Amino acid sequence: MADDNDYDDDLRPEYRREDFPAGLERGKYAARMAEGSNIVRIDPDLSRAFPDSAAVNKALRALLQIAERNAEL
Repeated sequence: MADDNDYDDDLRPEYRREDFPAGLERGKYAARMAEGSNIVRIDPDLSRAFPDSAAVNKALRALLQIAERNAEL
């Protein structure tokens, strides 16, 4: 089957370590990504109750309102 793409694909199907003379470094940018990220992972049992970020945000906002009301007492 002929390739119908209009662009020249220069990627190989497979690479070896020798193809990278400068070497490979695992996790080179992992620390930088962790610092700039605000992703929070929740446990599987919680993900059933909170299927998306909107549900989590709604529950946390409600909890904050309750905490603020109780702090005023």
